[in-house]
Parts: sequence; C-alpha cells; structure tokens
Amino acid sequence: SGPVGSIMVSLLCCCLLSSAWALVDPDDVLTKEEQIYLLVEAKEKCQRDIKAQLDKIKDPSCPPEWDGIICWPRGSPSQEVSVPCPDYIYDFNHKGKSCHAYRYCSAYGTWAMALSINKTWANYTECALLFSSESRSHQKEVFDRLHLMYTVGYSISLASLIVAICILSYFKRLHCTRNYIHVHLFTSFICRALSIFVKDMVLYSGTAPGDADRMREDDFRGPLPGQRGHLASFVFGDQPDMSFSLCPQVGCKVVVTLFLYFLATNHYWILVEGLYLHSLIFMAFLSNKNYLWVLIIIGWGLPAVFVSIWASVRALLADTQCWDLSAGNMKWIYQAPILTAVVVNFFLFLNIVRVLASKLWETTTGKLDPWQQYRQLLKSTLVLMPLFGVHYVVFMAMPYTEVSGLLWQIQMHYEMLFNSSQGFFVAFIYCFCNGEVQAEIKKAHFRRLLALDLGQQERPGSCCCAG
Repeated sequence: SGPVGSIMVSLLCCCLLSSAWALVDPDDVLTKEEQIYLLVEAKEKCQRDIKAQLDKIKDPSCPPEWDGIICWPRGSPSQEVSVPCPDYIYDFNHKGKSCHAYRYCSAYGTWAMALSINKTWANYTECALLFSSESRSHQKEVFDRLHLMYTVGYSISLASLIVAICILSYFKRLHCTRNYIHVHLFTSFICRALSIFVKDMVLYSGTAPGDADRMREDDFRGPLPGQRGHLASFVFGDQPDMSFSLCPQVGCKVVVTLFLYFLATNHYWILVEGLYLHSLIFMAFLSNKNYLWVLIIIGWGLPAVFVSIWASVRALLADTQCWDLSAGNMKWIYQAPILTAVVVNFFLFLNIVRVLASKLWETTTGKLDPWQQYRQLLKSTLVLMPLFGVHYVVFMAMPYTEVSGLLWQIQMHYEMLFNSSQGFFVAFIYCFCNGEVQAEIKKAHFRRLLALDLGQQERPGSCCCAG
C-alpha cells in the first residue's frame, strides 16, 4: 500500500498545483493597459491578414479592414457580413456562435455608411449585451445579493470573534500556547473582515454608479454606428480622457494593500493552526511556549514581506488607477504564497484525517459497526474542514471567466458564504464548544450567583445587628 499511497499523493499534489495555476493565471479582471495591449496585438494580426488578402482580391467587393475593435473580412456586394464577437475584448458577450457584430456591403462594393455622422456603419448590439439595461439590472441583483450575504456573514463572524477573544483573554486559566494561537487567528479574521468593510467604503462610497456604467458602456458601444470608442481611440493613437477614478488614489492603494495583507495573514494563521495541530499529533516541540514567536513571525511577518514586495513592484512598474485590478504576472508575488499556504494546509488536513481514521479503526473495532465508525470519522472531518480552510480547494481549478453565468454565480455564492462565515465557525469550534471554556464560564457564573446569594443573606443580618 506504500507505493500506491505515494502515487496517489503525487497525483493529488499535481492536481492541486495545476489548480493553483488555473486560479492565479487567467481569472483576474483585465486592466486598461492589458486590454489595450490585446487590441494592439489584434490590430497587427489583422493588418498582416489584410496585406495577404489584398493581392488575391480582383472582383468588386468591400475591402477587409480594421475598425479599431474587429478585423472585418472581405464582403460580397449586397451581402451582410457577420463576425463573432472578439474574445480579446474582456467585457464583450462571448456566448458561442450566437453573438456577432454585423456590417453591410453595398451593391457598389463599399461598406454601408451611417450618413448622420459620415462613418462606416456597424452593429455591435449582440456583443454589447452585457451593457444593456436588462443585463445590468440582473448583474446588480446578483452583486447586491452577494454583498448582503458576505456583509451579514462577516458581521456575525466579527461579533462572535470579538466575544471569543474577550473570553480567552479574561480567564487566566485559559492562557496557554494553544489559546494564544487561537487569539491570533481570531484577530486575523477580524482584521480581514474590517479590511473588507473599509475597502468597500473607500472604493464605492461617493461613487456615481451612472457615471461608471456610462464610461464602461461608452468604451464598447462607441463603435456601434461606426465611430471609434475609447479603446479604438487608444489603438489609433488618440488620447481620450480616462482619468475616471472611483476613489482618491492614494487612499485606495493603501486600503487595497492592507486588504491583501490581512487576507494573507488570515491564510497564514490558518496554516499556523494546522501546523500546531499537526505538531501535537506527530511532534510536540511547537507546543512549547518558547516557539510561539516563530509562529507569530510566520503568521504576521511572512505576509508583510511578500505584500510589501508586491506594493513596491506595483508602485514602480504599474502605478495606475487603484490597485484593486490585476497587473499581469505581478499578482504572483502575493497569490503564490497564499496558494502555497492553502495547499500545504490541505495536505496537513489529509494527514490528520488519515491518522484519525486509523486511530478510530483501532479503538472501536468490535465495539462499533462500520456505519457508526464512518459517522464518527465524518463528524471529525467536518469539524476540521473550516479550521483548515478546506473549502478554498473546492473551486481552485475554476477561474472567474463568465461573470454572472450560472457556474460563476454558484461559485461566488459558495465562496461568499463560506469565506464570510468561516470566522464564526472557527470561534464556535475553538472557543464556544471548548470544554475548558465552558467549564470556566460555568465556574464564573456559579461564583457570581454565590456572591449574590451571600450578599442577600448578609444584608438582613447586618440590619438586625445594628438594631
């Protein structure tokens, strides 16, 4: 079973690493600069294709050309020409062969014109369905629902984590290495929740949503009647005003950087908890209080290093707009360490479940039937899952490609639900369900009741003595 187990572990490792690649590589929103680069690339390819076609064209027909968005092929007279919506425009509709842009080639072998503006006519309506009022209304419903879900989830987690920290800090009998680590983990969850609320406030408060929608719509709907939009203007060398900003840029960059830092610290404190629990089972040296500072450096220090490196590189090489959007491969600087923590924690989880299963089989053989054994193992596994952040692995191999699609909505609802409520489950398991914590609370409650009872008995006696 040894070689087979090693092969299975190796295969699982490869799957997780490939999933990690899928997660960090294609799933980010394009920046303005990345979108322009793709357009320039498409333009150059189009010009090469046009040059190759011009020598072969002899009969009267509409010439192939680049309009700033699409490379139009040669058109036959009196025929409508359709081209699939280009996939290099991130926000275009890319639903298979059903969505096209259209032009009309006249009987004279010239492209039809929009006479009111004296420009070549083109119909991009199907490509720009994402910008229609119905589509925006549907997207708004989805995002509002997601926002409500994670706001409620993080609020509940925040309240429960604060109570848990107060309990663990108040009772001196609960002061130990294990609970110190729990307090740091709870603090990381609190910082993550607060940073999300602050980020939402800074990025979106005071924004004119209508202006944002108009800007995005103008970028792509501009060419509909034939004129060039913002993106096409960039390709042709014009410089439109793209200084639109959702927030003061300095404050935005600081908030986004802090958000990434607290996101990373949260993942690393989950990793620290996993390492500590793993060490209790296999090697007890981390339970020594002297090693607590090592765990603190891992939890708070390592994320500070790679997030600081990312912020410095971003400021030097891609200091554009707010830093909440992707800047190409720079995201690897902070995402690769976070993904490493997720993958390592997942393997720690698998190893602990393996040990639990073997111990369970040894101690309950002959006492419990197999169904009861599996139930106990499942119960232990479900308890460990939120503690190790196992839910992060479920959708690792599924990038955010089709925004507002059914699969995307399932993924986002799943992630928002578990990410926002994880802090509550961690506080519930590590604190509220902890036998030592419950015993201390009962003792404190009993002492309080006893003190009140003694106080009530002393008052009548003191009055009688005085009388």
